[in-house]
Amino acid sequence: MKWLSILFTLFAFSALAADISGNWKATAEGPNGALERTFTFKQEGAKLTGETVSSFTGKSTINDGKVEGDAVTFTIDAKIGDQDVKLNYKGKIAGSEIKLTSQMAGGGDFPPIEWTAKKQ
Repeated sequence: MKWLSILFTLFAFSALAADISGNWKATAEGPNGALERTFTFKQEGAKLTGETVSSFTGKSTINDGKVEGDAVTFTIDAKIGDQDVKLNYKGKIAGSEIKLTSQMAGGGDFPPIEWTAKKQ
């Protein structure tokens, strides 16, 4: 009976996670002006995959993606100038909008960027 209760709790928690599969368009104010990025998310349970494209860093694959309740986290490998970087994303899902913060792994010379993504 105890195991049944634990399984039910796990399934209920999984059902509460938002499904963000689909296309999203994000905007932000960067150090040099407005930025745009598109995300194509594919979600299976808590696992998140997909890709993202921006004019600044080109096309990148979404890695280590997770959706837990209204929280989302993932990383992308990108190229800024001649430098290969890992960008960490974390955010909160609110219906058809996600507020994301991206930051270079290790901090680097770039401040965090605040994104607002809207489902397309």
